[in-house]
Amino acid sequence: MRFPPGMALVQTVDFFTPIVNNPYWFGQIAAANSLSDIYAMGGEPLCAMNIVCFPIKTMSKDILKEILRGGLSKIQEAGAVLAGGHSVEDQEIKYGLSVSGVVAADGFATNGGLQSDDRLILTKPLGSGVLATGLKAGLPGADSMEELLHHWAARLNRIGGKVIAQLGLKGATDVTGFGLGGHLLEMAKASNKSIKLDVGNVPIMDKALELVDMGMLPAGSFANKKYCASQVHIESSVDLLRADLMFDAQTSGGLVLGVPEHRLAEARELLLEGGDKADVIGQVLPYEPGLPRLILS
Repeated sequence: MRFPPGMALVQTVDFFTPIVNNPYWFGQIAAANSLSDIYAMGGEPLCAMNIVCFPIKTMSKDILKEILRGGLSKIQEAGAVLAGGHSVEDQEIKYGLSVSGVVAADGFATNGGLQSDDRLILTKPLGSGVLATGLKAGLPGADSMEELLHHWAARLNRIGGKVIAQLGLKGATDVTGFGLGGHLLEMAKASNKSIKLDVGNVPIMDKALELVDMGMLPAGSFANKKYCASQVHIESSVDLLRADLMFDAQTSGGLVLGVPEHRLAEARELLLEGGDKADVIGQVLPYEPGLPRLILS
């Protein structure tokens, strides 16, 4: 692999079990999720390798074919090359990618790059965890939930990655298994800042709040909230269902971008032009010992 001058290698790996019933959609979602860490740094994926666990003796090869076809469609959409992979016979389906990409050696974003007074932008709505749980429970309207889940979780974070690179943003992360609250807490600690999250401005998928009210939060979401509790303050005005959703374990969620105030309008315009969401969900504050790292307001 040849690298242009001034570029650095970034690598990531991720795989998981199906969260939708459609195998092609599952392949797309798993691949988009795996590519996301490259975009979260402002990088560009170059090549990917499949990671597959599949019960080949008890399940049709056509299902495996559709999963791999879905993954390939997202690799190609990202402009990367599928360079092989590895498969293992397993009783439970698992699929994902290892991805290699490039990023500007002196111009990438990390979760430790937030600056005081940065505004935070979120590029996808929350709710994939509870929608996947509702889908598994076979609730009425499961087909529409699966379509909505696929719409957002299979969407690449490519536009957000381009905005990071174009504007030279230094603080960013993707929202996955720790939930929005968990990932914001990681960013606050790594940057030695506090974050004020405006819960009412956080975009939420249709039916997600209804599912939370029905108790459809996955176990990982409760674990996220419990783990973060000692460093999070929830103001009394915050709706408790929405507060729970802030810690919902996401699959292939959006990017959180830390944007200086004077670049905020430009960043939002670029995201919206590319079809992403661009909701301003919070602000970065200086940290003072003894204060919470994350405030839900």
